[in-house]
Amino acid sequence: MIQLDNLVKKFGDLAAVNDLSLSIGRGEFFAMLGPNAAGKTTTIKLLTGLIKPTSGAARICGFDIQREPLEARRRLAYVPDFPFLYDKLTAWEFFRFIGEMFRLDAARYKKNSHELVARFHLSEFVDRPLEGLSHGTRQRIAIVSALLHDPEVFVIDEPMVGLDPQHARVVKDVLKERSLAGMTVLVSTHQLSIAEEMADRIGIIDKGRLKLVEDKTALIDRLGRMEAHIGLAQPIAEVPPALGTFHLELRNHGATLCYHAESLEDRQTGLARLVQALTHRNIAFTTIDVKQSSLEDIFVRLTGEGALA
Repeated sequence: MIQLDNLVKKFGDLAAVNDLSLSIGRGEFFAMLGPNAAGKTTTIKLLTGLIKPTSGAARICGFDIQREPLEARRRLAYVPDFPFLYDKLTAWEFFRFIGEMFRLDAARYKKNSHELVARFHLSEFVDRPLEGLSHGTRQRIAIVSALLHDPEVFVIDEPMVGLDPQHARVVKDVLKERSLAGMTVLVSTHQLSIAEEMADRIGIIDKGRLKLVEDKTALIDRLGRMEAHIGLAQPIAEVPPALGTFHLELRNHGATLCYHAESLEDRQTGLARLVQALTHRNIAFTTIDVKQSSLEDIFVRLTGEGALA
């Protein structure tokens, strides 16, 4: 449904997007992550036809966005992080404008708009001019307008900007339901919780290149780490040589034994083997505190410390 082939976009000597290729299938929920100035928004603008690539191609449902823009955009919806709305219109007038632009018949427009307005809790706002509404309400109106024509591909940049937790949950639920029903969703976000909670696959982009594209679970399995802090009943002066096969270090003046595991096998079975070894050697412990790598940990490691600032 989304196909990017060797996309390049240069601004002078700067390659904002550098030989980027990506395929996202029907019904897939894909999260694109990256630090500031990584190339995420430029990639989305190339995909949606807002700017032309230096080279390469972007296709929506098989239609080249540059060569067949109308066919591609009939199947596409795009919500930027700060969407443009016609401020002098009411929400109902704006929805009607969008419906007519996509040539929806009256029955379909009314059905879709009324269902979406109710779902997004917009009933009390739809007769007011858009210019007087809050940023979060405008964001919800933009999302509703983008869903009116039942797009096959939905692209959204920072979906939760300005939304309170209640309405953020509505957006998450609606997008996931649509994805399960066959709509392809591409989300570009700094909020790693969205990717962890909702995405089928995750792409990490940095300096205009895709560093990886992977299933969320497989990514954490492959690149995750585990650290266990074992509180000892009595401090010890050094790690016993017999435990040398484990990656251990002493902290808190010998009162805490820290176990580091990187391989999937060590993360799955290493701690149990270590506990057995400690028990066998009569090294008593009182607590075990385990921390597994989160997606945020992996993201920071791949894109550099401070990239989330």
